[in-house]
Amino acid sequence: MAEFAFQHTVRSPVRFAGIGVHTGEQARVTLLPAPADTGVVFIRTDVRDRDNRIAVSGEAVCRTQLGTVITNAAGVTVSTIEHLMAALVMTGVDNALVEIDGPEMPIMDGSSIDFIRGLDRAGLQPQGAPRRFIEIVDVVEVIEGDKRATLRPSDGFEVAFEIAFASAAIGRQAVDLKMGAGAFRRELADCRTFGFLHEVEALRAMGLARGGSMDNAVVIDGDEIMNPEGLRRPDEFVRHKALDAIGDLYVLGAPVIGRFEGVLAGHALNNAVVRALLATPHAWRVRTLAAEMAEAV
Repeated sequence: MAEFAFQHTVRSPVRFAGIGVHTGEQARVTLLPAPADTGVVFIRTDVRDRDNRIAVSGEAVCRTQLGTVITNAAGVTVSTIEHLMAALVMTGVDNALVEIDGPEMPIMDGSSIDFIRGLDRAGLQPQGAPRRFIEIVDVVEVIEGDKRATLRPSDGFEVAFEIAFASAAIGRQAVDLKMGAGAFRRELADCRTFGFLHEVEALRAMGLARGGSMDNAVVIDGDEIMNPEGLRRPDEFVRHKALDAIGDLYVLGAPVIGRFEGVLAGHALNNAVVRALLATPHAWRVRTLAAEMAEAV
């Protein structure tokens, strides 16, 4: 655990480019090293007439329809950040500047795997400040009808998720994983987002899904999967939901020591439980392993 006790940033710049799944706009992204205790800060390089920096936090999340959108006081936004955020937290990046020249993160292949590969190429730079963890010490839960998102105490980080769809292509699926850097790569990182063909026209009328295609999503028509290559895993759908939840939790600004449970949940409920946790100070504490290691010597 010693390597996880201190903060890290990227060792060198990391560049990505691609289309936004909802806006349909091309965007170029550069991840840059940042000093200790910076956190993750997005910078809209195409915005020059007002504050273009958006520090990631639970309160910065302003919309959660089919993706997580963050904003600053000047109304500048960046959308669909969750797949990058999952890659950052699960590769151990605490601090980074994310320069982007458009309103939405590139969707890449619909998963986190391209972000993981880019971060691997860049490598990590250790920093002297201790890494802060958010340890869950009491249960926090948000329930909306048959949907639920829960954070519970646990010795490590665990993610459990359940989904149910009428389509026979999905049906009812569940996953329950102890999560670390290796487990994320093996179990979740390559699992793609998904959508239903019959919803595309309505979503596009709402300004969503304009960049979606079988290149960046699993597309379902009735009970059939339209992608010629099929699925990467039989339960790719629920695994992607778990990936999303990991990214959505990292808006807390620190890795979680605790168990997340999502039942029929999505980005809205994920952020709701984040906000509920922040509003319940007795349910969590900040923990630093560096301090514990020093005391043990």
